[in-house]
Amino acid sequence: MAKSYYIMKYPLVVLTALLVVLGCANQKPTTKKSTNTPTSSASKDDKIKPYSKVITSAAKTDDGLFKVHQIGEKYYYEIPNAVLQKDMLWVSRIAQIPSNLGGGYMNAGSKTNEQVVHWVRFQDKILLKVKSYSEVALDTSAAINNSVLVNNYEPTLYAFDIEALSADSTATVIDVTKFLSSDVQAISGLSSRLRKSYKVKNLDKDRSFINNIKTFPENIEVKQDFTYNASEPPSNSATESISLQMNQSMILLPEEPMQPRLFDPRVGWFTTSQIDYSSEALKADKKTYIRRWRLEPKDPAAYERGELVEPIKPIVYYLDPGTPESLKTYIKQGIEDWQKPFETAGFKNAIIAKDAPTKEEDPDFSPEDIRYSVVRYVASTTRNAVGPSVSDPRSGEIIESDIIWYHNHLRSYRNRYLLETGAANPSARTLDTNAEEIGEMMRQVIAHEVGHALGFPHNMAASYAYNVEDYRDGEFTQNNGIAASLMDYARYNYIAQPGDENIRFVRQMGPYDHYAANWGYRVIPNANSPEAELQTLNSWILEKANDPKYKFGKQSSSFDPQSQTEAIGNNPIKASTYGIKNLKYVAENLPKWTSDQTNDYADLEELYGELLGVMSRYVGHVVTNVGGVYENLKTPEQEGSVYTVVDKDTQKQSVSWLHNTIFETPQWLIDKAIVQNISESGYFERLRSLQTRHLNNLLSFDRIGRLINAETTENEYYSALEMLQDVKRGIFNEVTSGKPTDLYRRNLQRAFVEQMEYLLTEEMSRGRYGEVYYTVDQSDVRALVRGELKLLERQLKSARSSNTLTKYHYDDLEDRINLILNPEG
Repeated sequence: MAKSYYIMKYPLVVLTALLVVLGCANQKPTTKKSTNTPTSSASKDDKIKPYSKVITSAAKTDDGLFKVHQIGEKYYYEIPNAVLQKDMLWVSRIAQIPSNLGGGYMNAGSKTNEQVVHWVRFQDKILLKVKSYSEVALDTSAAINNSVLVNNYEPTLYAFDIEALSADSTATVIDVTKFLSSDVQAISGLSSRLRKSYKVKNLDKDRSFINNIKTFPENIEVKQDFTYNASEPPSNSATESISLQMNQSMILLPEEPMQPRLFDPRVGWFTTSQIDYSSEALKADKKTYIRRWRLEPKDPAAYERGELVEPIKPIVYYLDPGTPESLKTYIKQGIEDWQKPFETAGFKNAIIAKDAPTKEEDPDFSPEDIRYSVVRYVASTTRNAVGPSVSDPRSGEIIESDIIWYHNHLRSYRNRYLLETGAANPSARTLDTNAEEIGEMMRQVIAHEVGHALGFPHNMAASYAYNVEDYRDGEFTQNNGIAASLMDYARYNYIAQPGDENIRFVRQMGPYDHYAANWGYRVIPNANSPEAELQTLNSWILEKANDPKYKFGKQSSSFDPQSQTEAIGNNPIKASTYGIKNLKYVAENLPKWTSDQTNDYADLEELYGELLGVMSRYVGHVVTNVGGVYENLKTPEQEGSVYTVVDKDTQKQSVSWLHNTIFETPQWLIDKAIVQNISESGYFERLRSLQTRHLNNLLSFDRIGRLINAETTENEYYSALEMLQDVKRGIFNEVTSGKPTDLYRRNLQRAFVEQMEYLLTEEMSRGRYGEVYYTVDQSDVRALVRGELKLLERQLKSARSSNTLTKYHYDDLEDRINLILNPEG
């Protein structure tokens, strides 16, 4: 039938072909066979064997998304034609990991890649293609869709020969053994950086193999055992090998993508973006969608009436089988704490915590299986917890997530609890923190990480919503916690003072979390497109726009005093003053609470080092005021500017506070009862490092640039010249007072001169502040620095001191400045 149809439809082509064949028959045969003769279609068909010759009676077959056949050590996929060219999400994870791979921040369960793939037939091959949704024509019927396709050609991850067709020709059989046994970079567990670091030579094929392949109705899970030859492995160095087990998950994405929800930067969400070339905008239109789970009400009518309704498919988290029994209750509470915000969004029982099934209950359960979201408990000395997720790039739908909890992370929380609350909180003054208090801390950390996995980034403005004095009010803290959102980096109430009663010291869920969950997850009836939702979504924001409890502040902000990591309260000077007052009390009692109890100095050393870190954070919060700019995201229909410069008085007070608190030698940090029991030397270096870090941060290109910028918008402003003068005056007050300098002040004054040299000579044409750049060489920066150095040089020349070391020090500074100003002599 096919041949006669061909002849009837193309008679001229057939006639021409016959004439060519007859003509060729009359030619003399050549003595040498051409190497360029194309393979005939018959020889191609010969490559495709009968099904029974490939999938023999020896095959062990597992049926699912694809049929998977195992014959000896070979694996075959039988791919239904119906799923060819359909989008699938491929996620590569490490299932088992050697000690210290990646320096402690990789673990069993770490995702190494996430990509959309589809399987495509081309002639006698099946191609595994990687598909991108970053540039699209959402209207696929638009003419420009053709241009999008040809200008975004999909890379081929692997090409497979077709081994056989199913008996009814509805499926294609390929051999995946070589592909899944090879070192394919796109699905590997070792990045280029790790390969270079550990001097990886190659994959040892004799020690690498496919462990197993399991197929399910919507996904396929592959486990691979790989061993690499490496000159400098992260552990077991004598073996010169790195062995790890990889898990490859491939899941069929929904035929109909979830309706996306357009992102608004005034509410914090993780996002995915596309460039839509078919948009009617006169440009390539960037569409940014929030990342969220697909929650749909079982009873839409009841939901629309305002009743709480269960979702068709709730979010379920399983606990890692390796989770200590004593912690399971707190982990489950942390997961299900999000039920309340989801109720605000109209859903009940939207998120559920479960123990992992036993082998008897589900022999196929695996934490790496992309069907399951798991809170993984990692046996590691790393102190951290993370909440990653994988999502459909077409819509932002979160498909699965794993919360990672590292075993030693509780030690970090115990230490911070002691240091930040120990002055006002007697129960924190111990290395053996009460189990229930530790459990409450873990509960809140798990809830925080689950928040990330639900789509929420850090909201660093949430703690700025509360007045500093409110943190000393027991009733307020019990009702409101210490931030308007659990997603802030506000872990403890370090403001409350000794004698304050009924204080809550640990963070908890806040009003912003309910607001953000409702904004992102509430189904808007009759809104059948992302654009149809915009009016309602905007109205929800405007309702809360003037209430600081519902403000979102980006973690990436380095200039906004409202959005600072580890800060609490709406006045950094006042909050840090309270915090440092508490730290002084803790430092005085630290030996009594640690080494006196353990008869060992290890904990004292560890906690003293962390105490310096806490002190540094408190100081940094005040530094941000200087050259600070408040960022309040809004649309033109809202009153006021997006960016507002911090007032002059606050900036000047901040510089004065810095002089009094950190630049004037904080002798209380050099406690003999501590330092002389943890190290033989280096006491002055610890303090020099702390002071210099904040001096250099204060005297930075970006901060000076923002101060210069204020001249263009403000009637009254704190100028860059005033800041430099105030800093120099305080750092060198001994020059004018005639007082001798101590070791720490000499170090600090040298650091000032070195930083001024950096500002004067660093070869950079542009300095960054926020998202704006300025040309340093053509700005006031060099002139200001040169002028202040010249003035300082004159002051040092005329300085008088009876202290010999101070005199030598001033002579040295004078020579240093002269060399900076006159490098060629």
